[in-house]
Amino acid sequence: MKRRQFCKTLGIAAGALCTSVFSNNACKSSSRMKQPPNILFIMADDHAAAAISAYKGFLSSFIRTPNIDLLAKEGMLFKNCFVTNSICTPSRASILTGKYSHKNGCRTLNDVFDNTQLTFPKLLQKAGYYTAIIGKWHLKSEPTGFDYYNVLPGQGRYFDPHLIEKGIPWQRGRKESKQYKGYVTDIITDIALEHLKNRPQNKPFCFLVHYKAPHDMWEYDKKHAHLYEDIEIPEPENLFDDYQNRGEAIKRATQKIDMEETLFLHKTQGHQFDNVRAKLSKLPPREQKRRAYQIFIKAYLRCVASIDENVGRLLDYLDEANLAENTIVVYTSDQGVFLGEHGLFDKRFMYEESIRMPLLVRFPKEIEPGSINNDIVLNIDFAETFLDYAGLPIPSEMQGQSLRPLFQGKKPKNWRNSMYYRYWMHRAHFNVAAHYGIRTNRYKLIFYYGLPLDANGAIPEPTPPEWELFDLENDPNEMRNVYHDPAYANIVKQLKTELLHLKVKFDDKDDKYPELIKIRNQIW
Repeated sequence: MKRRQFCKTLGIAAGALCTSVFSNNACKSSSRMKQPPNILFIMADDHAAAAISAYKGFLSSFIRTPNIDLLAKEGMLFKNCFVTNSICTPSRASILTGKYSHKNGCRTLNDVFDNTQLTFPKLLQKAGYYTAIIGKWHLKSEPTGFDYYNVLPGQGRYFDPHLIEKGIPWQRGRKESKQYKGYVTDIITDIALEHLKNRPQNKPFCFLVHYKAPHDMWEYDKKHAHLYEDIEIPEPENLFDDYQNRGEAIKRATQKIDMEETLFLHKTQGHQFDNVRAKLSKLPPREQKRRAYQIFIKAYLRCVASIDENVGRLLDYLDEANLAENTIVVYTSDQGVFLGEHGLFDKRFMYEESIRMPLLVRFPKEIEPGSINNDIVLNIDFAETFLDYAGLPIPSEMQGQSLRPLFQGKKPKNWRNSMYYRYWMHRAHFNVAAHYGIRTNRYKLIFYYGLPLDANGAIPEPTPPEWELFDLENDPNEMRNVYHDPAYANIVKQLKTELLHLKVKFDDKDDKYPELIKIRNQIW
């Protein structure tokens, strides 16, 4: 639909829209009322920034993600977008609510999302938007605030997946879900395109297209089975990190690139685990890790290739339907992930690769093509941004900030210079200790408090508390913990003061955990 046709159609519906919650604000501005932007929010699962060629990371000379890169070419690439709790369920809850995990109730993978709380889809829906989510949901409770949903039960399957469509009783949804033949990334896009084409034409839309890939177990489709087959994928420079000059937390963690962990997670799709292990076991340990890395990274990147193709399908539809000019297109991942850096895969740690989310945004009306932003932005900012563009007030309970000024190239004077992070699920997966910390533009301070507290699913075996400090300017790969270096003593004091300030600001003061306060006071 052409821009003028869209405005005319929306004008016919003005009366209906102006009776909504949105009307009190939006109807005061005829320009916003006539032309509220559509929103296409595309999110992958565990897609590292290094696996997008536009980010020019260590893989960029070998991989190609032309369709995702197009968003950087025609929009803005964010270099410092971070997750506030690097696992799937908590990140998705924070994106929906604009709140930290301790405020929205999803601190761990075991928590059930309270679907009665305020979310940006609910507010957009009340404002007259047609809202939909297709793909990965991963929040256990039924999606609310959506005119349409069709979501994977739990983690979902890569091949011939089941999806639960709105209208099927949620509690019985797993049994009554519909099975689709094919590859999950293609299927999610097929459903999204079908409902984009058949959506109400008199409403702006907000579509959440959320892919399962490239989450483990990295099952790729047949057409990409031979991609990268005859080449050696570059290794990160710290693949063989020996964890010297670091704390004990990373040494205890088990998410290592090796035969047992990496290959076990990828023992499907014709990779005969026992046969591969038998072959690799004959090699020296260093070569074993190299071979395991190649198997892992190629499978991962083949999943990424399918995502990029399907992003292209979505962008093509916007062009064909004359919707591109008035649609905000967002591409991101629910968190970062290690691609062999520090010899690791998965996420959870507060290290850069784990917390950095790719974020590319295109909106021709306000974003200068080819823009790059270096400011600290968070997953709790997404909800506020979408509401801002809809002309809606941002609820006081939301804890993020609208990114709209940054889209326009105008950094507000009060924009954050630091961010707060917390991982709650103590030792539940890969033996990663519970921790929290602060990241500024230059430094990162991490406190491994090592207690399960009352986090759902955490393992009730404490680990010794410890600190890590990294100077990201001099040590961008986080290879040297300088917490005990006297030269950084004043920096440590400043960061601890700011960390406590952020904990108070975001109402995560730990007052109900005397055992944690005691440990903190002992080693603070």
